[in-house]
Amino acid sequence: MNDLTQHVSRETVEKLRAFERLVLKWSPAINLISKNDLPSIWQRHILDSLQILTHASDWTTWTDIGSGGGFPGVIVACAASSSQSVTMIESDARKAAFLRTAVREIGLPAQVIAQRIEDAPPQKADIVSARALAPLEKLLGLSVPHLKDSGTAIFLKGNRYEAEIRDADAAWTFSCAVHDSKTAPDGKILLIGDIRRRGGE
Repeated sequence: MNDLTQHVSRETVEKLRAFERLVLKWSPAINLISKNDLPSIWQRHILDSLQILTHASDWTTWTDIGSGGGFPGVIVACAASSSQSVTMIESDARKAAFLRTAVREIGLPAQVIAQRIEDAPPQKADIVSARALAPLEKLLGLSVPHLKDSGTAIFLKGNRYEAEIRDADAAWTFSCAVHDSKTAPDGKILLIGDIRRRGGE
């Protein structure tokens, strides 16, 4: 068993395996993940998403924006307790249908909003997450309406993260803690708070 799964319950691991099977079943039809990634889905996508939970504590509501194939939204929901809830926002109708199927079949404390992130009702969540969605400057703008003032944004990033932070700093003020990924050699996890647009509200 991978170290990342030693800290979650057997029930959570069973849910993650059930989700893995769903992705492998649906992906050829709607391209949830690339064909080349299918053999390494557990490490490259599921565990990569699961690790962000080690950076999240004392949350009740979690909103995942641009959820795509459910990474990390469904993964977070698989590990969530009955007192926690996950909202996934995904504009692609086919992917949203897949996410709803996963929520229903696995029995997850989650809901899916099939709208563009900009058009979705403000969620004001404790945590907002995104993975492989957009540059940081854009992510901050997408996240603010869905994050409560004291909340934290958690973004999985690659080796361009420093340039993205510099670019975002031109338009926004924010706190940022950077953590190494446990699954990707050049990956980083950004924990961002106190987000304010420069010269704006």
